[in-house]
Amino acid sequence: MATLNTGQSSEDMFTVVKSTSNTLAPRLGRLTLPGRNAIETPHYIGLTSRGVVPHLSQDNYASLTSIQGVYTPLEDFIERKVPPLYLFKPPDGSSRLRRFTALPDKSLLVLGARRTPPVIAPPATSNTNDSIAVSTLVGFKLLKAEEYAESVEKLGADIVIGLGDIPYGRALGSKRIVKATDRSIEWLQDHVARRKRNAGQAGFEGQGKLFAPLIPLSCAKQQFYIDTLAEELQNDVAGLAIYSSVTLEDLPDEIAHLPRLDLTEVATPRAVLRQIANGVDVITMPFVSVVTDAGIALDFTFPGPKQIPPTPLSLGIDLWTTSHATDLSPLREGCTCYACTDHHRAYLQHLLAAKEMLGWVLLQIHNHHVIDQFFAAIRSSIAAGTFEKDIDTFTRCYEPELPEKTGQGPRVRGYQFRSEGPGEAKKNPTAFNTYDSSGVETPVAPDASEDAGDLEGKGFAEKDG
Repeated sequence: MATLNTGQSSEDMFTVVKSTSNTLAPRLGRLTLPGRNAIETPHYIGLTSRGVVPHLSQDNYASLTSIQGVYTPLEDFIERKVPPLYLFKPPDGSSRLRRFTALPDKSLLVLGARRTPPVIAPPATSNTNDSIAVSTLVGFKLLKAEEYAESVEKLGADIVIGLGDIPYGRALGSKRIVKATDRSIEWLQDHVARRKRNAGQAGFEGQGKLFAPLIPLSCAKQQFYIDTLAEELQNDVAGLAIYSSVTLEDLPDEIAHLPRLDLTEVATPRAVLRQIANGVDVITMPFVSVVTDAGIALDFTFPGPKQIPPTPLSLGIDLWTTSHATDLSPLREGCTCYACTDHHRAYLQHLLAAKEMLGWVLLQIHNHHVIDQFFAAIRSSIAAGTFEKDIDTFTRCYEPELPEKTGQGPRVRGYQFRSEGPGEAKKNPTAFNTYDSSGVETPVAPDASEDAGDLEGKGFAEKDG
């Protein structure tokens, strides 16, 4: 049974190796937890959907990628009144969440309440004084703060992000700021008190490190909360969860040494560099799976080619483009990932055109490998003291935005998108279509008794164009 040493201090867990400032400056660090991968920072952790990185089975995740850890949201598992995850108890007494999702033992496991990026709650379902709105498989529901605190302590995550009143997608007025601050303080204090009461009890072995969520405001605007962290909870909080870059601008010295987990919705490599320049240690990057879904292979290095190109280079290669149909080159020249060393662009283009899941699997492997190399180069740049100069080189070498999606992509996971109400269009196109006598397109599914010849006669085997 692998459990965490709850006596480990935040200083033992995270060490700042190099930094020129306590706040707005890049820094090198090392995040270590017993039995888990030691993560050299700045680094990233993967984002999961129902416990797995999209398109990657856990065996491929372990053998074909170098992802050091993952972020998993509780809302992915609590659609039922009594979620199966809560009832699951591994016979060896190890982490329920790790065994339920079959996550490798060495991988760092971070648990929070909501996805990144989250599905924005409708106005009718908003946070209250004792709960937050979460999006589940069956729609939005309210998750009580006490239920969250009690549940996550039993699931055996390495890092637990405390519940915060984070107003996703909405601006905060002065009165709303007071509410958010008061709620977050109360919820965090109750969570800490519950942890202390449960310490050592059966079913609560291996409590993870608690990270405090900061409201997406400057520290000056949530001063009472910051003071509570610095004075009352400094020995109980092991890190900070950041939801806005503005929060980093005035972090006080009393909490600036804590590891910073970035949960902002960074959408480009440039945005990643800005966050790291502001002192972020660990970051989540939703755009990696977005470009994978779009059929795009990432193609950039840091700081970039030795010679500045006359025109900025694209950050990725759109494999839906038919010009790749006969291209036997790797996705990116010199790449050593499994997809590039064992396959070529023509094969990936064929897989995408045929809507074979393997195409997105290989793209996900490749794209995470590019990101691994990106962060390794960033750490080397910080160590060499050339990070600011290298950022300038990168911005001159590459386009600011990722390529736009041109292909259809895999089937959409509907629970990860907000429903707009009655009458909205389906998120996935119908696989088969036919036309009635008036020429109107009508969805139809093939009859189970029809053979391939019958289907071909109805046009199901025809290609567009």
